[in-house]
Amino acid sequence: MRRPRWVLAFLLAMLVAAAFAWLGQWQMSNAIRSSSDPVVDTEAIQPLSEVADTGIGVTEAGAGVVVRVRGSFVPGDSRLLSPRQNGGETGTWVVGRFVTEAPEGEPGSNLAVAIAWAPDAAAAQRALEEFDRDPEFVSSRLLEGRYMPAEAAQVPREDEDPQTLKSMLPAHLANLWTDVDSPVYAGYLVMHSQAGGTELLLGLDPIDSVAPTPPEKVSWLNVFYAVEWVVFAGFAVFFWFRLARDAWEKEHELKLLSQAEPEPSDPH
Repeated sequence: MRRPRWVLAFLLAMLVAAAFAWLGQWQMSNAIRSSSDPVVDTEAIQPLSEVADTGIGVTEAGAGVVVRVRGSFVPGDSRLLSPRQNGGETGTWVVGRFVTEAPEGEPGSNLAVAIAWAPDAAAAQRALEEFDRDPEFVSSRLLEGRYMPAEAAQVPREDEDPQTLKSMLPAHLANLWTDVDSPVYAGYLVMHSQAGGTELLLGLDPIDSVAPTPPEKVSWLNVFYAVEWVVFAGFAVFFWFRLARDAWEKEHELKLLSQAEPEPSDPH
């Protein structure tokens, strides 16, 4: 089958297979995370201003990092958020509005803070009302906590209050707060009780603050794509082989048929 068209078809199949093989190699190179890639130390306490900015969303370097920030809570803007899991149990979060300190003459930024967890909405409501009555609630304090990205929005069911909060979404909370005339952080803070927040618990439980899992060294999705490209490369060569073989078998059968036909007899 050394016909020009089949030689050209073979070269085309090899070109396509080479392209697929290159794509597979590219996917494999992206699948393996280099050990030299920087790993964020989420447990080293940093100032909030160094890992987050109100002008952008939560970055990969800032998500899950333990931070410190100074400011004060705003009475009357605390909310309840449920259902929330804590230590394997379902309950309610008490969420507050925290305004960070800024240079003199400049407004502070708004930060949503998950203050504490209650086993039921009634206990959380009592704590919320106590916060609003406590003059110490609005005093300046240094908070420590884990800075987390906003959660996806959840629409309340038809039988629920449309104002029911089910997701920690600072952009939505900002619409419920009063007199918001300064920027709002895209993420929120899960408050730790160690610094500036112990007296705020009021018998409630601190919220679980779990460090994010480190990224995997191998992206199995990229590995799957790489295997797909290798299969496509093999199929390109196999496709050429099948076409060439079918053409050869057809020509061979026609040749055998022509040889099997009897020669016409001479009438003379």
